[in-house]
Amino acid sequence: MLVTGAAVALGFAAPAASATPPPGELGPMVVGGTRAAQGEFPWMVRLSMGCGGAMYTPQIVLTAAHCVSRTGDNTSITATYGVVDLQSSAAVKVNSTYVHRSPTYGTSTGGDWALIKLANPIPNAATLPIATTNAYNTGTFDVAGWGADREGGSQQRYLLKAQVPFVDDVACRDSDPYYSDLIFSAELCAGKLDTGGVDTCQGDSGGPMFRKDANNAWIQVGIVSHGLGCARPSAPGVYAEVSTFATAIKAAADQLGGGTPGGKSFENTNNVNIPDAGAAVTSNVGVTEVAGNAPSALKVDVDIKHTYRGDLVIDLIAPDGSAYRLKNSSSSDSADNVIASYNVNASSEAANGTWKLRVQDVYRVDTGYLDSWKVTF
Repeated sequence: MLVTGAAVALGFAAPAASATPPPGELGPMVVGGTRAAQGEFPWMVRLSMGCGGAMYTPQIVLTAAHCVSRTGDNTSITATYGVVDLQSSAAVKVNSTYVHRSPTYGTSTGGDWALIKLANPIPNAATLPIATTNAYNTGTFDVAGWGADREGGSQQRYLLKAQVPFVDDVACRDSDPYYSDLIFSAELCAGKLDTGGVDTCQGDSGGPMFRKDANNAWIQVGIVSHGLGCARPSAPGVYAEVSTFATAIKAAADQLGGGTPGGKSFENTNNVNIPDAGAAVTSNVGVTEVAGNAPSALKVDVDIKHTYRGDLVIDLIAPDGSAYRLKNSSSSDSADNVIASYNVNASSEAANGTWKLRVQDVYRVDTGYLDSWKVTF
């Protein structure tokens, strides 16, 4: 993010003196953090101009507007994906083709976000869903990046992570004159007001601020934007408020093409015993914040431990009670377990609501249990 001043941070860059960072000026890194494990935040991206980002679709990176100069063709940016170690030979590197910079950035509306379209989709890329309401704009957030680990420090080889608490808009504005122009409707503040010590810093600009949603899935609520130094007391980090601009981000991504936002997943990991030749059992997941109907290729992942999978009949039950058969019984299928993914055309169903997995054992002798299942929109 853009950094002004000094502090001990996780490794994110610090903001410039202005609350609105100039185009192309880099912001903070994570200070006060620890090294992230490989695969812990698989959607993280390092951009060659020194910013961070997150995969919005397999071909589009969501980053900060102040990391780029304008909207238009741009083949100069390289996105590094798939590793925590930037020197790893396993890194996936793809060049950009086009940049869309928020048209409201630098105005009283705010909007420090931008999209970078890559030359080609990254196969099987993990993506980070964005918040579409302000329901998750509070609590404790996670941040990650390859920025400096202290104010004025060097960029990092390894991805760092940290947690930062929400700071109320008024408390943030009043913490220092630097924040007097804070845009309540467009910006979020986070950090340790009393002690400092944890923050994003130079080189973390454009990276995501994220947390778990009601279904224990990661969701992006902020974009590293600017701040006063790195990890100083009474100087929280400022993040673009993603939910405010979610509709505009989606519209711009749709215009760019490059795929739809990565599926938002909802999972139930509670074990459910399946009675031998008995009544069907169900397991529920509550789906929220998914706009419109379910997709025509709703993905259902099932993990059932059973000593004779041919005994089992499996159905997906939509919120309105409609049943979609995933698996029929088969007396000749004697293999153990059902660990499988199914695609369901559920486009006629409203996405939000309670979805159920129904499982029934229809033959005697063998037994098992539902280990976990999830739906991905």
